[in-house]
Amino acid sequence: MGIVALILIKAAMSLILSSFPLFRSSRSSPASASLAGSGLPKTTPPKTASLQSHSPMFEETKGRIAKLFKKNEVCISTYDTAWVGMVPSPFSSDQPCFPDSLFWLLDNQCPDGSWAQPHHHSHSHSPSLLNKDVLSSTLASILALHKWGLGQHHIAKGLHFLELNFASATDNSQITPLGFDIVFPAMLDHAADLSLNLRLDPTTLNDLMNRRDLELQRCTENGSAETEVYMAYIGEGMGKLHDWESVMKYQRKNGSLFNSPSTTAAAFIALRNSDCLNYLYSALNKFGSAVPAVYPLDIYSQLCIVDNLERLGISRFFSTEIQSVLDETYRCWLQGDEEIIMDASTCGLAFRTLRMNGYKVTSDSFIKVVQDCFSSPGHMRDVNTTLELYRASELMLYPHEIELEKQNSRLRSLLEQELSGGSIQSSQLNAEVKQALDYPFYAALDRMVKKKTIEHYNIDDSRILKTSFRLPSFGNKDLLSLSVQDYNRCQAIHREELREFDRWFVENRLDELEFARHKSAYYYCYFAAAATFFAPELSDARMSWAKNALMTTMVDDLFDVTGSVEEMKNLIQLVELWDVDVSTECCSHKVQILFSALKRTICEVGDRAHQLQGRSIRSHIIVIWLDLLHSMMKEVEWTRDKFVPTMDEYVSNAHVSFALGPIVLPALYLVGPKLSEEMVNHSEYHNLFKLMSMCGRLMNDIRGYEREHDDGKLNAMSLYIMNNGGEITPEVAILEIKSWNDRHRRDLLRLVLEEKSVIPKACKDLFWHMCSVVHLFYNKDDGFWSQELIEVVNQVIHQPILLNHF
Repeated sequence: MGIVALILIKAAMSLILSSFPLFRSSRSSPASASLAGSGLPKTTPPKTASLQSHSPMFEETKGRIAKLFKKNEVCISTYDTAWVGMVPSPFSSDQPCFPDSLFWLLDNQCPDGSWAQPHHHSHSHSPSLLNKDVLSSTLASILALHKWGLGQHHIAKGLHFLELNFASATDNSQITPLGFDIVFPAMLDHAADLSLNLRLDPTTLNDLMNRRDLELQRCTENGSAETEVYMAYIGEGMGKLHDWESVMKYQRKNGSLFNSPSTTAAAFIALRNSDCLNYLYSALNKFGSAVPAVYPLDIYSQLCIVDNLERLGISRFFSTEIQSVLDETYRCWLQGDEEIIMDASTCGLAFRTLRMNGYKVTSDSFIKVVQDCFSSPGHMRDVNTTLELYRASELMLYPHEIELEKQNSRLRSLLEQELSGGSIQSSQLNAEVKQALDYPFYAALDRMVKKKTIEHYNIDDSRILKTSFRLPSFGNKDLLSLSVQDYNRCQAIHREELREFDRWFVENRLDELEFARHKSAYYYCYFAAAATFFAPELSDARMSWAKNALMTTMVDDLFDVTGSVEEMKNLIQLVELWDVDVSTECCSHKVQILFSALKRTICEVGDRAHQLQGRSIRSHIIVIWLDLLHSMMKEVEWTRDKFVPTMDEYVSNAHVSFALGPIVLPALYLVGPKLSEEMVNHSEYHNLFKLMSMCGRLMNDIRGYEREHDDGKLNAMSLYIMNNGGEITPEVAILEIKSWNDRHRRDLLRLVLEEKSVIPKACKDLFWHMCSVVHLFYNKDDGFWSQELIEVVNQVIHQPILLNHF
């Protein structure tokens, strides 16, 4: 009942034969039929040295990306700069406080009369969806210049642009900034009061004003804390009737309201609050004559770079820079920095990134931020923020994090509503949300996720609050270029390894075995490795994983389907004796092929590990295999004798018989760090193995309950039902077994992320990689066996990513 047998062989693999032309049905070396002893020729390792070096262009791109860590740049917001330009001097209401901001507006009008920024214009062939933002920014700029009697020609051009493009204000296909339906009409009213001659389409204007009235009515009737803060955030659109004194309770230590220059500027205009003014001075001192949409945003900007590097698969090239960012973020987290705890996106990203990198962060602060988000300015209206919070809420590590689990469900429901309602206007964001909901982070193979991330990477990416903004890591062409180059380079190495795997399969005569029913099944054994730990330097570990995975499949089939008891006992005896003459000691042809291939593989992996570890580990690999064989034999005997084990007896044996030991444990010796004998005998090592194996075993037992029940075989499901007197339904049992699996998975992740550890992190990661594999394959009711997976395998291994859109 091994995982690979259940996942790989027993699926409808005949569907994929045509997908893999690489497979060769004839052996490349007929002489390899002689398998006696250990005198077999060793399989030639894949020659990947020529693929290890990087081009000068690759190194230049890396250099430009590294410089991003030294720049806390954010694009300028015309809208916010215009509101800052409206601020009067604290000494004279007739003079602007920030004349340089007004000069910036005069210098930065576009030829078409708008005050659009470069990111407002799409770089792709699709039209821009930010026209409402451009309208709002243009009108705010006009009002600022008119207030101080500047730029009459600029104002005229701006008014003309508004008249020509006013239809966008009610275009539902356009992205609507937060508060637009209230703020933009308010600015139009103000323009009318100033006798600015705007000739607007009356139908569109009436529609816009009706939307404003409905939105204000909804907010008034709602009366919730969320609505109160939302109205405070868009205070500049509320006019003279706004109660600014009540808004000031949201003022932060830096003097701002919501880190928003526009809201803070409007508050100063209304109240002359000195802390508001000091905040505006601080922003202009940093950025010059214009301001961004959000300030400060340094921590978020840096974390976005880290997150993009990790999600695009190129973080390993910037480990020093990333470590520095994470250390600083952790320091700010411990200090309760407002830039983190008062901003939902930053807090979610910080919590997720720090936890996944082994930093000790409790969920308390994060949970409070999520709870406050429902009373924050439109955060739950921003899908990017909701998605970020959802991803962070998945990282449940401790049994007491019940509230985190509740928030995870709540956030998931919000995203499902956004998806089903069709309200996500960005196709890239829509794909991201669907991917996150379909495949939790623990059920997603790394290479699959990174390929989708690269393919959906949007070089026009912006964030939308009251106005749009971008960061250096949003839509960065260098990040995309480097990730594509690296992905294709690794993929070329994987294809070469797959050819070597093909040779190994044929040279060991495994294609002769009748229970290797589908010749292409073994591609999945390699795919699971290449799709989880992909770096070129891990080639030996991938090959060990793949070869041992296929061997466990075939051995499992011997014990579970086709073999006689004599053949099972004979195989165990051969492994125990080891140095035997296979021509005389094997009871059948298939046992001879199986043992010979197994011995050759163990010797090959052992020799590679010896070179890295500086000591022989072959005997340990033999013990790992014997543990599996004995556990499989015990299950055969239990079924034959109709023996009913206790749950403890079952678990003790079943986590071994699930057959992950020979796949994962030998590969640990090949990932780089030294793994001493003391380490492999330590309780942490065994806990990691048991937790990983139990995750797979429990999910398998849920999926295979009906089949094994019909075959007269016991598993965790049937034992649980029996232990409860047969009075509970399978549906109830499934819920309980799933809760066990959730607990094992969280315990495993906590161990993997634990900084103070006996087992090296690179080795612990392999346990988590396998856990992700089994969760992926059992993620759907049908076990993720469909044309979808077939296509994914083909894409990840065979199809390079092509850059054709910039």
